[in-house]
Amino acid sequence: MNKPFALAEGFYFFLMKSSFLFLFFLAVIPTNAQELYPYSEPASNMPAHSISVKNTSTFQKGVHTGNKILQRHMPEVMFGLNKKWMVHAGTNFSNMHGQQFIWEGARLYGKYRFLSNDDVHKHFRMALFAAGAYSRNNLDHNEINLMMGEQSGVQAGLIATQLYNRFAVSATGSWNEVLSGDRWNKTYPQGQFSFQSINYSLSAGFLLLPFEYTDYDQININLYAELLGSRNINFSREKYFVDLAPSVQAIFKSTAKVNVGYRFQLSSDIYRLSKNSWMISFEYIFLNALNKKR
Repeated sequence: MNKPFALAEGFYFFLMKSSFLFLFFLAVIPTNAQELYPYSEPASNMPAHSISVKNTSTFQKGVHTGNKILQRHMPEVMFGLNKKWMVHAGTNFSNMHGQQFIWEGARLYGKYRFLSNDDVHKHFRMALFAAGAYSRNNLDHNEINLMMGEQSGVQAGLIATQLYNRFAVSATGSWNEVLSGDRWNKTYPQGQFSFQSINYSLSAGFLLLPFEYTDYDQININLYAELLGSRNINFSREKYFVDLAPSVQAIFKSTAKVNVGYRFQLSSDIYRLSKNSWMISFEYIFLNALNKKR
């Protein structure tokens, strides 16, 4: 591994580990909060009648690719239809499965918030979501991650999010079905791949700055730690993985958002393309873009 890269990675890991502990220590301080998780969705929706554009990029060294840096870029557009419904549509480009960058596929995601118990500086919300993905990739491993472009398939799940002052925690569970053509190909080696999984996440977020709001031009700094895992169903080998993903987020003028995170494996028995990755994303939201002009 390149020495400067290794030193930067080690420092970032130490910083994020310290931030994760610091996050829980400060969770009792009463003020406002954020729940804009970089690696997962909360039960809350984006502002109603708004449009958001976002690009997420990941960078990692493959397990068997030497010093080659694998990249995936995932642009998407999101629509806040109203306070209960939101929709995402996105696409993927990467060199994860070959020597050159290719268009990998596309995805569609919809979320319905069906419960909202709101109070001053706190709320509890729940939402249902469903998603579908098309991928050009052939099956070559058992890490099921449809929204990252690894396989074609469908997903459905439930999200619960609790916000209290500066602190927010969210839990997600979903059922995933891989619908790749190889699943029904009689000439394909049977029993080699898993086609079903339960994916889950536990996310915590803390609003670090500002200590006190005075106007919308203030920069928000949020710290996050997310536990991301998956369990393959009806498969006798390569059953699970669990990752931890600490991250830092900056929000400018309440409309532009930058995320930087590092995701690494805690435990797994699955052959994976990579056990750790860097993530950077940028998002910009156009408030009230869907309001009809009078």
